[in-house]
Amino acid sequence: MKHPLLRLCVSVALSIALFSVPLAAEERSSNREAELYGNLETFATILDLVQKHYVKEISSSDIMLGAVNGMLGALDPHSSYLSPKDFKELQEDASGSFSGVGIEVTVKDGMLTVVSPIVGTPAFEKGIKAGDRIVKINGQAAKEMTLNDAIRELRGKIGDKITLTVSRDNLPHVQDIVLTRALIPQHSVLAAKLAPGLHHIQINNFQIDTARDCQEALNKAAKQEPIKGLILDLRNNPGGLLEQAVNVADLFIPEGLIVSTKGRGQEQQFLADPKTEKYTFPVVVLVNEGSASAAEIVAGALQDHQRATLLGTKTFGKGSVQTVVPLPGGAGLRLTTARYYTPSGKSIQETGISPDIVVPFEDSEEEMSSGMFSGQIREKDLLHHFENLEQQAKEKKAKQSQAQELEQQLAEDNQLRAALFILQHLPQ
Repeated sequence: MKHPLLRLCVSVALSIALFSVPLAAEERSSNREAELYGNLETFATILDLVQKHYVKEISSSDIMLGAVNGMLGALDPHSSYLSPKDFKELQEDASGSFSGVGIEVTVKDGMLTVVSPIVGTPAFEKGIKAGDRIVKINGQAAKEMTLNDAIRELRGKIGDKITLTVSRDNLPHVQDIVLTRALIPQHSVLAAKLAPGLHHIQINNFQIDTARDCQEALNKAAKQEPIKGLILDLRNNPGGLLEQAVNVADLFIPEGLIVSTKGRGQEQQFLADPKTEKYTFPVVVLVNEGSASAAEIVAGALQDHQRATLLGTKTFGKGSVQTVVPLPGGAGLRLTTARYYTPSGKSIQETGISPDIVVPFEDSEEEMSSGMFSGQIREKDLLHHFENLEQQAKEKKAKQSQAQELEQQLAEDNQLRAALFILQHLPQ
């Protein structure tokens, strides 16, 4: 092994292997070792040729970064290298806000695909839906971008406009949607009263305080009157923190397994904590194609334990676990390390969670008009949205306004209407 770059590559590769998955020397076969050295020698040869003969001079760091991105991109859509800027933004997203258009995206079948729009954001207001494929961002082909590059393009200065070229299966042509970037608040839990004793909690994503906020909302409602039933709305919830998904499910599951993860030579189980305060009232869980990852963990656990009735449409099917490892210089590595399994042992990956009662959202699916998808509920229609009444407005007027909003929401949201009907007729 005379090539200095090859020695460096081998050293780095072996260091990563020892750091990630320690293996005894006797377990390494000579064939695999020979294959490793052979592949690294090929890489070193190609790198040397590129540096000497490529049409223009290119830095070694750019080449190596491209090689790393290519390697991780060949694994799955969720493994990626995070530059120091990307890593910092990832940490901020877990607990704060960001500016952008408000969509969670992934790469599916080679296309940049919407996992879920975030409720109340520009993308949600324009009717972008889970499963929509983003063909272009500001005229640039999204297929040519890495996932991190696409996310970076979607974000930007508040007030700046961005044009997304979007395709949808049941629409004949791609459509250009002009969005204005805005501050995307990370409101995790939104609660509202539907009827006497019947409540609605919408979880938009799973953040650091989601389980606590959910519990506080339920306890606040219980102080006013006994809770007879709950609609737990996980529609368009792209996921978030595994721990918080487990803690939310733990509020409703008395005992047993909530979720398990299985990786290479390692398995982890998350069990219901008997010390946690448990809620025993009937629960209906709303899910759709935008419910993913952590949302699927909660839905799958409640379904397997027969603790809730699931209503809506089949979930997204993101059942993989990503581990984020800090790297020198402020960068990071996001690597898929395991899969999620429901208490019954079913993998969420690709298959998703099938609801007990299938109720598609009633959408006319007309072509977009003036750059807006039709048939999508709006922020003003949501249960948690209240008019900005003047301070001197009477309490009676406020209650009438809220009742009108609830009536409008139930009239336009057939899934919520069906869930409320079922909840009203479940045994107490």
